[in-house]
Amino acid sequence: MKFTEDSLYVDYKKTKKRRRNPFAVRFALVLSIMATIVIVMITMTVLSSNRLLNIEKNVLSNVPSNILPSYSTTSFESIDGQTSLQGWFFKTKNPISTIIVNHDTGSNRLPFGVEMIDMIETWLDNGYNVFLYDQRNSGTSGGDISCYGYLEWQDVLGAISIVRKISVTTDVILFGIGTGCTSQVLAYQKLPPPNVNDVELAQFDKNVRGIGFDRSYIKGMIFDSPAKMSDDYIRPIVAQKEFMGFLTQYFVPYAIRVSAGSDNINLAAEIARLPMPVMILYGGHDNFIGADKIDQIVNERGRLNQSLTKSNMITGAGYLEEYTINKNEYISSVQDYLNSFFLVKEKKI
Repeated sequence: MKFTEDSLYVDYKKTKKRRRNPFAVRFALVLSIMATIVIVMITMTVLSSNRLLNIEKNVLSNVPSNILPSYSTTSFESIDGQTSLQGWFFKTKNPISTIIVNHDTGSNRLPFGVEMIDMIETWLDNGYNVFLYDQRNSGTSGGDISCYGYLEWQDVLGAISIVRKISVTTDVILFGIGTGCTSQVLAYQKLPPPNVNDVELAQFDKNVRGIGFDRSYIKGMIFDSPAKMSDDYIRPIVAQKEFMGFLTQYFVPYAIRVSAGSDNINLAAEIARLPMPVMILYGGHDNFIGADKIDQIVNERGRLNQSLTKSNMITGAGYLEEYTINKNEYISSVQDYLNSFFLVKEKKI
């Protein structure tokens, strides 16, 4: 065979091209792997988000009527106008205020079970009306999804609205448990401050503008196990229970927030700044939110509003176990908060 200069040049180009192919193949392989990982992560995030949004309702157990204080059954709507809610209203003579309990996701109007009756009776005996209700997708209330406080703030405002109609009190005290901390902080944020003008009011949610009350109607807040960030209630669940949760824990909360149209709320900062009496309860062995993180919230709140702050860490209790571990201490610490900021004020009038 006769080789010419041109044929040799062509062979050289083909050889050079072949030498480049392994690099191109490796690069394409890396891209394919990365694309596969992204697709898998998106799929796992969507599946996990759907499971968390569509948790099964925690149906209210049959409680013998003879062990409950006298109450009236109440049906009302969340302020979204689309979700029917159910609750119990307990009233006392000459009430100082009305306590509204906002339960954790996956719970119901009796977050501590029938053992909660002791606390209800203590509140009634000391001059406080009590309103217990099931948030959306809980107990006997309507709604198909749970949003870990990101939609439930509308239920909190619905609860306040109905209490204004059925109670003689002129204000309320909100008691948030777990994600109920998120829902009540968001509810407060969504309300207009006192004395806003029409231009300022127009910036608030359309369902809130004509609600008939503002932030000043909320006179106090109690927090059982507040998280530093609202997403912190979702991340541990994903990490502990979902496939590839060690990675998707960083994406699932975002997906849930997007479905609710909300942001990740800095609860620690919001709680620290609340211009009202605040009570914080938590367990010393809380490994879900982290007792050390709640310590930081307590310290920051104390730094900014020490005279308006009470707190109690119940030794030996894990996440939302304080009432079960030491019911008497829990009830006493809440009552001390109420007596310190509301009963004394009432006596001075």
